Amino acid sequence: MTGFKTFLCAALGAVAAAFAAQAQTLPDLGGREVVVVTENAYPPLQFVDPKTGEQIGWEYDAMNELGSRLNFKPVYQNTSWDAMIQAVSDGQYDIGMTGITIRDDRKEKVDFSDAYMRSEMFMLVRGDETRFTDPAGFKALEGGLIGAQPGTTPFYVAVYDVLDGNEANEQIKLFETFGATVQALRAGDVDLVLTDGTAGMGYVEASGGALKLVGQALGTEDFGFIFPKGSDLVAPINAGIAALKADGTLDTLNKKWFLDYKMGQ
Repeated sequence: MTGFKTFLCAALGAVAAAFAAQAQTLPDLGGREVVVVTENAYPPLQFVDPKTGEQIGWEYDAMNELGSRLNFKPVYQNTSWDAMIQAVSDGQYDIGMTGITIRDDRKEKVDFSDAYMRSEMFMLVRGDETRFTDPAGFKALEGGLIGAQPGTTPFYVAVYDVLDGNEANEQIKLFETFGATVQALRAGDVDLVLTDGTAGMGYVEASGGALKLVGQALGTEDFGFIFPKGSDLVAPINAGIAALKADGTLDTLNKKWFLDYKMGQ
């Protein structure tokens, strides 16, 4: 038994030393303020707690942890999705975060971090929906409407994977926020909302049976933080993301926000 304890202590010491060495190699940003903009409309990644009014979520926790490890102070501001990418591109903010899918067309305006999360797109419908369970079934639904935000990944998936590739298709009803699309779905104003599985499960859990996910995944998407082109923050943030992956912090956040946290409780 003594030998096992000695081995265990040595192993734990080696792991601790490895993490300490990794921490020492992370960049030090000298306590600078970094202005981070978000939409606060994409639970459980980032949203306003309905009970406390506090800004919370997976991305807030991840960014605060990055700030601690890289020695910077996140200063949070809010803007709409429509304005975010251009505003970051113009240098109004240092970082943008709101579950932003890494896309080549967006890279023309902003720089992306490495991916911090991979998700799959699913169909979010009302809990009593029986008319369709896949894109083919929706296409056969006369007068069916999809709620989406313009310029987002769900919008493009709706256009090209569910409908006919026409971005002006009248079956797409546009909204300013993702939360508004979900409210329209619940109210019966639209019949379908496309969402990544992680955020979708958050809404399903909070709905008390009013919403559900149906069908197979329509594709995968990688989320990244965005920066003005040429930002000196990209490399440090990437180093921080790698550290959070390596020591299991991202897995802990996934469990906290996608499994343990219950909206509205």
